[in-house]
Amino acid sequence: MNTNNFHNRRGFLKKSVLASLVATLGTEVAFADKMPAHYTPLILEGGELPAGKNKDLIVLSDRPWNVETPAHLLDDAVTPADKMFIRNNGNPPSEVDAKNWSLTIDGESAKAKKTFTLQDLKTKFKPHTYQLTLECGGNGRNGYNPPASGNQWGEGAVSCAEWTGVRLKDVLESVGIKPDAVYIGYYGQDTHLSGDPKKVPISRGVPIKKALEDETLLAWAMNGQDIPIMHGHPLRLVVGGWPASTSGKWLSRISIRNIVHDGEKMGGDSYRVPAYPVEPGAEVPDEDMKIIESMPVKSVITYPRSGAILESGQSLAVRGHAWAGDLSIKEMMVSMDYGASWQKCELKAPKNRLAWQHWTANLKFPGKGYYEIWAKATDSMGKSQPMVIPAWNPKGYINNACHRIAVKVV
Repeated sequence: MNTNNFHNRRGFLKKSVLASLVATLGTEVAFADKMPAHYTPLILEGGELPAGKNKDLIVLSDRPWNVETPAHLLDDAVTPADKMFIRNNGNPPSEVDAKNWSLTIDGESAKAKKTFTLQDLKTKFKPHTYQLTLECGGNGRNGYNPPASGNQWGEGAVSCAEWTGVRLKDVLESVGIKPDAVYIGYYGQDTHLSGDPKKVPISRGVPIKKALEDETLLAWAMNGQDIPIMHGHPLRLVVGGWPASTSGKWLSRISIRNIVHDGEKMGGDSYRVPAYPVEPGAEVPDEDMKIIESMPVKSVITYPRSGAILESGQSLAVRGHAWAGDLSIKEMMVSMDYGASWQKCELKAPKNRLAWQHWTANLKFPGKGYYEIWAKATDSMGKSQPMVIPAWNPKGYINNACHRIAVKVV
């Protein structure tokens, strides 16, 4: 290697960083000559939260926005807007005109092509409200080893807000669905990170059966208010129980397809996993990958916060939520002895189908020391969360291992 070229390149990179920093700050950089090689100054790392978000949310990236909710901030029964995670693939539309917003229904399996204004949707169809669980397919990605590519989500890429809109099936049926329909695909008004208007950041979909479920909504409100811009205002598709990437934001078009939708991020390893267990780090042939559909059984401890300190002799009220994709939760258990024994929790019924379920438990510790509380849910088909990380996959999807927190009794 030519060391002169290496040092020249390093010097060029450092000067570029400094030039960007001066332009950002409008001033010189103090002690610039002391800055370590390859160091990225904090001001250039981004990390400022979008407006209206809780200051304790974690910014994983800001281009596009990917923001995680720490587990203890998920304690609300209905997730408020300021505590809801953000998962974007592109940039939100620069301008949103709700009064002139429209949704077009088309596709090979649509009997006609029709366009509806937002006012049409609100006045020509019956509105419905559901609490719906939305979870990023990559939630828990940071648990995989070797690390999987993508944002390293912990446990907080999940929410259960109250969504109001019209049933997608009512709108599709008003247009007419041909017998050969197998899928729907959505298109939004978000823009590609490259700025190229011909590129689509994401266009996913679901089988027609899922699209026609009562709880699949074309929503314009969240928790009784207009959907915040970062979450899809003025119109969003909401598909509870499946990867949140199927719930397209800034919705402007839905196509009724006679094939599995072939939009952006429907192929390769995007939201797909191997159809059989593979060795960590393995290359998986495309034909052996399957689309993620219903999310697996999972739970989260929302109280107390990991690291809690408890006085000896006190009992601890633990609580959280559990969900299971298209299914419901049959049983919820917690352990304080690393899974050697389990204590049954009190489990509430969901507000409606596809909403998460709240659970509580009262724990008494045998003495002073360091403890871990593990949470394990079992779904209505009898499948429980694993205590270890599930089978590795290239993008680190659907990690539903038991959530754990630390507690110190003094």
